[in-house]
Amino acid sequence: MIDRGKKNILGINVSAIDYEGAVAAIVKAAKKRQPLKVSALAVHGVMTGVLDREHRWRLNDFDMVTPDGQPVRWALNLLYGISLPERVYGPELTLKVCEEAARQGLPVYLYGSQDVVLEHLQQRLLEKFPDLIIAGSRPSLFRRSSDEEKLAIADEIRTSGARIVLVGLGCPRQEVWVYEYANLLSVPALAVGAAFDFHAGLLSTAPPVLQARGLEWLYRLVQEPRRLWRRYVLLNPAFLAMLFAQFIRLTSFEDRGTEPESSSNFA
Repeated sequence: MIDRGKKNILGINVSAIDYEGAVAAIVKAAKKRQPLKVSALAVHGVMTGVLDREHRWRLNDFDMVTPDGQPVRWALNLLYGISLPERVYGPELTLKVCEEAARQGLPVYLYGSQDVVLEHLQQRLLEKFPDLIIAGSRPSLFRRSSDEEKLAIADEIRTSGARIVLVGLGCPRQEVWVYEYANLLSVPALAVGAAFDFHAGLLSTAPPVLQARGLEWLYRLVQEPRRLWRRYVLLNPAFLAMLFAQFIRLTSFEDRGTEPESSSNFA
């Protein structure tokens, strides 16, 4: 098990951790009914914090930010000599958490996306893990919630008996949601992004050979060029340029960000 704490990547504190360490921390918090803010960030996720000082604060307030993309893992290894053997990919972490939750009888709650996705996701998760307890699910409102709605959503999740909440709202909305809801829920909340669509069978994952070479972005760009071209064509080169600057110690990216002045109430 590897857990070497957080390391600064372009001002975002990323956890130098493997799957075993991540699952262990999540399950421990679930058993103790303690809040734990978790996200798995690829290059795009890191850059959302680099470019937005309030969001940088949110991400740096997370208890665990796993290196979802190979380039983020490579950055950890390059800057800190960690020799992390593999990334901690959000969709795979989701399955590993569900497997352990099923084994230990820890109910999970699914929040986000649409009803049709949640239906397929629940069916497939139960086929894969028959002992998994799904305490409930709720689709995204696809708008900002009122303070009353936010408290009602949190109360619904708490009273469901869930010990782990999986959140699929897309980056960065899901990280905002986890930041704002985790302490209300008093259980681990995991921002897992496209894991919902992948495991519901509605979106295909990149072939392993592309994933291993850090080219999953190219596969997704071909799938959804209109939606994703700005994300990859603009942000990937910016990430590499800034990483080089950090590597040669041109800058240390020590700015933690600015605490958000008010709640965003994403739902």
